[in-house]
Amino acid sequence: MTGSIRAVPGPAAAGRPHAAIAVRGLGKRVSDATGELAILDGIEFTVQAGETVAVTGSSGSGKSTLLGLLAGLDVPSSGTVELAGHDLYRLDEDERARLRARHVGFVFQSFQLLPHLTALENVMLPLELAGRPAREAATRMLERVGLGQRLSHYPRTLSGGEQQRVSLARAFVVRPDLLFADEPTGSLDSATGQAVIDLMFELHRERGTTLLLVTHDPGLARRCARQLVIAGGRLVADSALAAA
Repeated sequence: MTGSIRAVPGPAAAGRPHAAIAVRGLGKRVSDATGELAILDGIEFTVQAGETVAVTGSSGSGKSTLLGLLAGLDVPSSGTVELAGHDLYRLDEDERARLRARHVGFVFQSFQLLPHLTALENVMLPLELAGRPAREAATRMLERVGLGQRLSHYPRTLSGGEQQRVSLARAFVVRPDLLFADEPTGSLDSATGQAVIDLMFELHRERGTTLLLVTHDPGLARRCARQLVIAGGRLVADSALAAA
């Protein structure tokens, strides 16, 4: 294998425009001592490039499992996920990792910063892994999120809001086509969370990134143009919203 992602059949391979995400018949089942449990069942939706989409539902509804499947971090029991024109589960694990590195950014509730790296080094990391010039781009990105004076600070010396801004800088520095955010305000107080979300939507608009959020926060969900509601492992609502 070379460092490239091999071509796979699908809309992109056929030369036709493709959605950012296309999900068909997606299911995830696990077995335990009591038998088989369906975590997700028959999920179908499409997200167009540049859309903002909130995935909502109660705890245990399958939201985080869905996010992991959309990102190729888990393997479905049935169905397909097409990401950036590639049939995700016709790629092997290494190819999925390269696809994520090329097209996807992540923001997590727990920030997921490496504690032994400075803010600058954390933001440089995805660029370095991609073999791209890193220091100047990472510095500019941290300045963009208001942390130009925190480049040499380690995560433990930053507030929660500052850590999440480093996480946003790390996600956007690679100019991803698609950003997945898992409860991005879950560890922040209301005012700090609002500031982080304002910044995330500003970066989305500046860069045209497709944004898919998993959230319990109805206010955050209303910031998106569309809401997908998961209940009992099924998609029970798919509605357009008047995004703020």
